[in-house]
Amino acid sequence: MAALPPLTLFSREGCCLCAGLADRLAALPLPPALEVVDIDTDPALKARYDLEVPVLAVGRSGGLIELPRVPPRLRGDGLERWLGKALAALSPPPA
Repeated sequence: MAALPPLTLFSREGCCLCAGLADRLAALPLPPALEVVDIDTDPALKARYDLEVPVLAVGRSGGLIELPRVPPRLRGDGLERWLGKALAALSPPPA
């Protein structure tokens, strides 16, 4: 698989699903650059993502596009394939 683009993980401290997803992404053979954003530090982010974390997003056209919810049991090759399909379903990457 080609290198993954940088991803943003909307998360919160103490969230085991968030930490698990970050760990699974870091364990990939070609892990993406991952920016982890704690939603509890920003009232607007908390209002948007409060009960939804973890949420992965990718930068496109000057903004972030949320990816579908990552199945919590995906690891390794399965997670790589899922990410490839989710990213391919988005609009074309920036030039």
